[in-house]
Amino acid sequence: MIERTLYQKIRERLGDAKAIILYGPRQAGKTTLLNQIANEINDDILWWNGDEPDIRSELTHATSDWLRKQIGNRKFLIIDEAQRIENIGLIIKLIVDQLPGVKVIASGSSSFDLSNRINEPLTGRKWEFLLYPLSVEEMINHTGKREEKRLLSNRLLYGLYPDIVNHPGEERTLLKELAGSYLYKDILTWENIQKPAKLEKLLQALAFQIGSQISVNELSQTTGLDNHTVERYINLLEKAYIIFQLQPFSRNLRNEIKKSRKIYFYDNGIRNAVINQFGPISLRQDKGQLWENFLMCERKKMTDYHQRHVNRYFWRNHAQQEIDYIEERDGFVDAYEFKWNPKSRIFFSKSFINAYQPRITEGIHQENYLKFVVAGE
Repeated sequence: MIERTLYQKIRERLGDAKAIILYGPRQAGKTTLLNQIANEINDDILWWNGDEPDIRSELTHATSDWLRKQIGNRKFLIIDEAQRIENIGLIIKLIVDQLPGVKVIASGSSSFDLSNRINEPLTGRKWEFLLYPLSVEEMINHTGKREEKRLLSNRLLYGLYPDIVNHPGEERTLLKELAGSYLYKDILTWENIQKPAKLEKLLQALAFQIGSQISVNELSQTTGLDNHTVERYINLLEKAYIIFQLQPFSRNLRNEIKKSRKIYFYDNGIRNAVINQFGPISLRQDKGQLWENFLMCERKKMTDYHQRHVNRYFWRNHAQQEIDYIEERDGFVDAYEFKWNPKSRIFFSKSFINAYQPRITEGIHQENYLKFVVAGE
């Protein structure tokens, strides 16, 4: 079994009174991780699954007395697919406040519903963790650095969802299933979207534009959706952990772009499945986009897992000068350019350097990328 970085971090929080909330995309491995933790606990555990209609029904109007009877003497309660349960935040609050000694661990596959139901009732009563698809760092710990570097082109094509990694040779079939409506099941369920075909069309349009600044007007024309609906769908896709946004960096210079944004996918395999393109990297016109998306995802995993609290941006000015990725941390600015070819020329705008005095200006390519995405490299 591939050990997840969050495994130890969650274990460290099992001894206190706060609830543990585990977010993440569908099929990222949340249930597997919960099973691993349950096996480690080696205690009598009560397990509720929010996908079960009877569980949802019984918990709708749960009281502290009812919860006490159901939980009994158990010290651990695991609630999987918690976003499906009405008033889940209030239920967990009742347990934390009224049933001392019971540790709650809840997981959910979408932030737009689970966090709305949990954040206010559980203020000061929870630890939150976000589980991504597998990371390069986790794979190196499992198979070794040499093997992971050998599989780099495979990762750019098929991504790092656990089911994909564990079934080599079946990647396309599994990704087609994963990238279907199952991936955004929560959006269709909770938001009552009447035209999922247009949502898919928007997703395809975004897939073709990874690493580029997006135009809502252009997306509206492409999909036949109005601007407001495009914005709403983008927000929902982000909260379902399918895409994430990068905002422009702007502080001092008049000609900096301030209102644009870029969009990336949480996984390269999902991106390629959405547009059904799995041609070899050597023949791809979009290899630069795939490389940028891959690096953005892996950097995000690494910084989040290791609690490096950073602000993430891109930079561009009206003279068409740009920098792929800006990271701001503790008052320092680091600037990175992503190039698939190690021999590509790297250029950083003098106006940017003079204005912000970045601590790091570096090109990230296939020969040095591990130090960018793996802690301690």
